[in-house]
Amino acid sequence: MIGVWAVVPVKELAGAKQRLSSALSPDERRMLATTMLEDVLDAVSAVKALAGVLVVTVDLDATSLAARYGARVVTDGARDGHTGAVTAAARLLVREGRAGMMTMPGDIPRLSSAEIAATLAAHRAAPSFTIVPAHDDLGSNTIISSPPDAVPLRFGEDSFFPHLEAARDRGIDPLIVRQPGIGMDIDNPVDLVTFLRMSPTVRTRTLAFLKQSGVADRLMAASQDFR
Repeated sequence: MIGVWAVVPVKELAGAKQRLSSALSPDERRMLATTMLEDVLDAVSAVKALAGVLVVTVDLDATSLAARYGARVVTDGARDGHTGAVTAAARLLVREGRAGMMTMPGDIPRLSSAEIAATLAAHRAAPSFTIVPAHDDLGSNTIISSPPDAVPLRFGEDSFFPHLEAARDRGIDPLIVRQPGIGMDIDNPVDLVTFLRMSPTVRTRTLAFLKQSGVADRLMAASQDFR
């Protein structure tokens, strides 16, 4: 789908992943968030079918990472939460006449360029809406919208089915695409344990960080406490 821009909202990394505070120190959470973001930017930036990558952030480390991967950085909406950041980006893309928006969070480190490309290839002609749900069918881990503001978005822990209804309310039949890598987001200790138990054949910076830092061993030893 030509003319689609990827949008990755990133809040301040120093305060990221508060729901992991029972298992990780503040420094570990910051490093995890930064490493996951790099995995996402690495995969997204390699997809030739995308017209560009837009990172919505005011965080200096995220800005530096975005520059390293050739992404454009904007600050409008960056402190307005996930929904506010993506909505601001969609409005910007509409003003610039872009054909569509593909948005994903920075905490899905198992995603691959192949999954992104396949999801783009499945996306229909405008007006259209494609969604990749989280592994638990609660969150919305990737959305493609053509035009960028075709459907009002509201992210949260239980946004998948509301997004389907929002698309239908606009007269658009939503396309659901399931991708195991995109679907694996990391929000809480249980997600981290699930991530660690998945096939190690998918090599990510995130997995390497968790193992090298000792976080992986610590989490697996205490995994029964997270059920």
